[in-house]
Amino acid sequence: MTQDETVAVGTDAPSGTRPDGEQGNGVAVAFGRQLKLLRVRAGLDRAEFGQRMGYAAQSVASFEQGRRIPQPAFVDKADRLLEAGGLLVALKEELARSQYPAFFRDMARLEAEAVELCAYDTHMIKGLLQTEEYTRAVLAMRRPLLDEETIEQRVAARLARQEIFSRWPAPLISFVMEEPILRRPLGGKDVLRGQLEQLLHFGRFRNVEIQMMPLDRDDNAGVDGAFTVVTRRDGEKFVYMEAQGRSNLLTDRDETRLAAARYGIIRSQALSPGETLRFIEKLLGEL
Repeated sequence: MTQDETVAVGTDAPSGTRPDGEQGNGVAVAFGRQLKLLRVRAGLDRAEFGQRMGYAAQSVASFEQGRRIPQPAFVDKADRLLEAGGLLVALKEELARSQYPAFFRDMARLEAEAVELCAYDTHMIKGLLQTEEYTRAVLAMRRPLLDEETIEQRVAARLARQEIFSRWPAPLISFVMEEPILRRPLGGKDVLRGQLEQLLHFGRFRNVEIQMMPLDRDDNAGVDGAFTVVTRRDGEKFVYMEAQGRSNLLTDRDETRLAAARYGIIRSQALSPGETLRFIEKLLGEL
């Protein structure tokens, strides 16, 4: 990506990314074809190969047809078992990116490279902070509906992103969210309870700060909506925005600097991290 431009995040769309529900994962299809060729060359049918791999034949078929993304451990083991000489492993990184919907793939790469990540949200808990139950509930609410296989794939991909919290050197991570997010019982009260408990857990990490923007604030610099500012090791900043299954990634330096400054103002208007954690504890006591 070059400076002084705004790009749509995705793979093939020149003026915006494909809608969230649209299919077409070329990397998974290419991997599946290679897997099948290598399996057949080894003289194994799907059932026998699946047994050696610890997977059902049905799962192997899904991988070979590009309908499911295998986990990295599967790729490594299949490469060894089929004596692929690294052919399958070479696709592992691209496969990992292809777990995500097209509009999020470039952001997923930037997130993995971030030394600082600052996110302001207005409608729901940030994906990085979500519990498995909250993620599954939110994805099940999408319209048009996502099929169960897609939901499970995206749940696994979203949870895998939480590796950022245990990475070393630890990136600096800041979240500001509007108060209604913490009160909205998406998926039900039990799901919300588990989600609030997870916020307390992550909020106590030394490199993580979670803040809430109270409803009673009469000044809020976040009126233009949600956004995320990502800073790479080279100091380059990117601003990611997402709505209705489409997204934009801003790379213009003036725009990214302004967004970072705006985020700083939002943080100053919100409750402090300590006040926010106490507020979450209070909400848990009310559930």
